[in-house]
Amino acid sequence: MNLRRLIVLVAFTSALVSLANTFYASYSVQRQLLIDTTLEANHAYASKLASTAEDFLQSARQQLAYSAGSLPSRMGDEQWLTDEAQRLRLQTNSFNSVLIVDAQGKVLGVSPETLALKNRTLDSAGAIQALRERRPLVTQPYVSSVGNLVVFISHPILGKDGRYLGYVGGSIYLKQKNILYTMLGQHYYRDGSYLYVVDQNRRLLYHPDPDRLGDVAGSNDVIDAIIAQQGGGNRRMNNSLGVDMLAGYAIMPSTGWGIVAQRPTAMTLAPLNQLMANTVWHSLPIALLSLPFIWWLASLISRPLVQLAEGARRMDAPGTAEHIAAIRSWYVEAAQIKKALLKGLALLQNKIGKLKTDVQTDPLTGLSNRRGMAAALEGWQAQARPFSVIAIDIDHFKQVNDRWGHAVGDEVILRLAQLMRACSRDADVLCRNGGDEFIMLLPDADLDVAMQVAERLRAKVAAAVIPGAGLVTISLGVVSSEQEAGSTDAVLRAADAALYVAKENGRNCVGITEPA
Repeated sequence: MNLRRLIVLVAFTSALVSLANTFYASYSVQRQLLIDTTLEANHAYASKLASTAEDFLQSARQQLAYSAGSLPSRMGDEQWLTDEAQRLRLQTNSFNSVLIVDAQGKVLGVSPETLALKNRTLDSAGAIQALRERRPLVTQPYVSSVGNLVVFISHPILGKDGRYLGYVGGSIYLKQKNILYTMLGQHYYRDGSYLYVVDQNRRLLYHPDPDRLGDVAGSNDVIDAIIAQQGGGNRRMNNSLGVDMLAGYAIMPSTGWGIVAQRPTAMTLAPLNQLMANTVWHSLPIALLSLPFIWWLASLISRPLVQLAEGARRMDAPGTAEHIAAIRSWYVEAAQIKKALLKGLALLQNKIGKLKTDVQTDPLTGLSNRRGMAAALEGWQAQARPFSVIAIDIDHFKQVNDRWGHAVGDEVILRLAQLMRACSRDADVLCRNGGDEFIMLLPDADLDVAMQVAERLRAKVAAAVIPGAGLVTISLGVVSSEQEAGSTDAVLRAADAALYVAKENGRNCVGITEPA
């Protein structure tokens, strides 16, 4: 092999190896970051829904307990018992049906009356369990006496002397519109993600596919962990259809039910795969264009080309750009090769920098996302640099989406982002925290300055007419890092607390909290 071909081979191979190594390292890091972030997000979402469902069950049991306290003296008044059952069912819409039953299992009051259960003796699993255990309980799913798949919540009725008089209970029909559907059905099932609820017998209590309600789920790692009561968590697993999923789950303490939020791994990684493919597609032409230059110049002179080839082999090493720039190119051809190599290296660095920027940027608004916000806060904390935080939430944003559609909702979000830019300095960091939640980070700004910025932004938003949505308002919470001793997380939590103050004060205002 002659020197000319050797130079070409070494230069071309080194360039490809360096590019492949750089892209592989970048892809591996970003891929794992996306997986970890999705797992944690699903776990947090499942935990939030589990807490909401747990609060509902406690509220329902408190309603039944309160009613049970007023029933002993009225057990002989059938009309009053029927009215009480009707009130329990309609007051909060927590139950599909309500029953008041005496100690022998006879139904004294029922709502709705169309069930035709009054004066009947119930023999369903829930009724038998309530009579047998004589304590507050939430049953496992069973088929009721009228053929509904239900979960039954009951509370005993005790006389003043402690004598057991019966029970009052409410049913949730799993295969009809119910409170679980109301609480969990707000999730938008995009990109193949979905939620489901499973009990300790692996029976599905909620699933986006109505035909699967009441089915017994097969074995998988997440359901096995729920059955074993291992607490909440997240893991990567295959669902019943063999689809690779990123699942987060949480357990409701009072019932042992598990709430699972999961998203296909392929859909999570799809944006990264497309971005890497585009980067490779735009980088390869530069690498290929350098080959004819090297081939042409190699026949004229060897020494500068050997130096350039050595530089190409070390493209992934620190200081490579400086090394190539220092090569003595005393003829035009060598100078062009050097320029091409430097341009290729710069393009590669720019592409990687763009990838990093994209990972830290919200695609809809162009504002920083959670990772961008975390990077800014980490830098300020390392410098002990004071800052203020403005937490922003669009008032009644769900109503905008429900009434006008998500396209108009996106216009509202984009308009708010524009007004945030108009009310900020170049040094300020503007973030979309998710959905209709935004954060403004103001370095070197005290609380008074931040309050002025927040009020100016609130006024601009309130005065802006957004096509399709009309007038929209925002609530804001303001806090200064000088108020909060501790980590940046404490400052952000304080900003959220201030935001809730604004909401409690009627929205469309700026809230603050007392210094910690």
